[in-house]
Amino acid sequence: MKKLTCIVCPLGCEISVYGEKDNFNVTGNGCIRGKEYAIGEMTNPVRCVTTSAKCDNGKIVSVKTQNPIPKQNCKECVEFINKVTVKTPVKIGDIILENVFGTNIIATKNIQGE
Repeated sequence: MKKLTCIVCPLGCEISVYGEKDNFNVTGNGCIRGKEYAIGEMTNPVRCVTTSAKCDNGKIVSVKTQNPIPKQNCKECVEFINKVTVKTPVKIGDIILENVFGTNIIATKNIQGE
């Protein structure tokens, strides 16, 4: 058995997962999304990465993965982002890096050029 706290919504249900491989019994979830989250955590945990990147004008722009990536790749993803200097101006949704673990890194803030 594994105990998880669901992170899909603000309720934070305490979920218990029994079983292994493709045969899981999930209890404690308040909705179907909680069950899907728990099974995903057992089979292929993923996360969205949210961090910041340096801009060429000395400012910082907040960025995130456009889609979740495998949890074990989060640290390496941040390392890729830390090596980038973003050319300003930047608009929300601009692609900062393409195809990092199968997704893009996008800006989540507008930054004016100087």
